[in-house]
Order: sequence, then C-alpha cells, then structure tokens
Amino acid sequence: MKNYELLTIFKPNLDAEEVDKHIAKINETIKDFGGNVESSDKIGRKKLAYDIQNFRDGFFYSAILSLPADKVAEFKRQLRLNDSILRTMFMESSQKASV
Repeated sequence: MKNYELLTIFKPNLDAEEVDKHIAKINETIKDFGGNVESSDKIGRKKLAYDIQNFRDGFFYSAILSLPADKVAEFKRQLRLNDSILRTMFMESSQKASV
C-alpha cells in the first residue's frame, strides 16, 4: 500500500455536523477499500483564492492515508460523485530523504 495525501474543500453552506458526517463517510470509504487513515486535520473555513461554483470560501479537510494502488481510481470517483465537495487534491506522499 502506498501513502497518499488528500485535501478536500467542502461547500461553505454546510454546517459543522454535515461536514463531520461527510468526513466520516470519506474515512469509512477508505476503510472499505482496505486502506487506513494515518492522520487527519479539519483545517476549518478558509477564503479561496478565486470563486469556485460561486463560493468564495470553503471548509478545508486534510488527511494522510494509505490505500491499495488498485483502489485509487475508484476512491477518486467516489470523491467526484459527492455533491458537497468543491475540490479535492489527491497525491502520492513521498518519503523525505535522510541525509
């Protein structure tokens, strides 16, 4: 399994409980795919650099996770199907070089 970083921006018209439910659903999906959430951080509501779908801010959520390589495409598809998510950034996390 490889390690990945996920940054998710939720729509600002959601209240805190709804955001928590969506985060729990994302974490549950990761576990269903045989992955594991190493760490997560609810960054909070931040202003966006530019408007996305006519929203000027959003709720940011960051997670470091491990996921089997064959499940990555399906996980990304699940994120795209969620209407409460404005944007996601999903990238492979690399190990820092030791000197």
